Amino acid sequence: MSPPVIVDTNVVVAGLLTASAESPVARVLDGMLAAAFPFAISASLLAEYREVLKRPSLRKAHRLTAAELDVILVGLVEHAIVLAPPPAPRAPDPGDQHLWELLAARADLVLITGDKRLQKDRAMGPRIFSPAAFFTRWPPVER
Repeated sequence: MSPPVIVDTNVVVAGLLTASAESPVARVLDGMLAAAFPFAISASLLAEYREVLKRPSLRKAHRLTAAELDVILVGLVEHAIVLAPPPAPRAPDPGDQHLWELLAARADLVLITGDKRLQKDRAMGPRIFSPAAFFTRWPPVER
């Protein structure tokens, strides 16, 4: 069974935009919506999901209405472990501080991200996976 994960906004966005249902990013987003694995969010991460997905350029690409996006976001919250994380060591990118705070909240959490800079971080590196690496390490269980 996979550990609880934090899913970076870039993975959620890519999962929504990909044309391939078999791509790792689509499988992550689908898994979140189906509660196929445990995942954690914070209020700031959820706010970032919402803010990014409502950007005009992305709305043009995904073609979802505000109401349809809200259904997706509510679906994510329904299945998530919602945490109020403590302060954490400084993230490699200040814009990702909320992810580092979530990682600091629980030692068993891992981060799924497409961000190469985060994947290379020496301090958190063993806890950071690309979407493909996540499924290689923790393949889904057939039901």
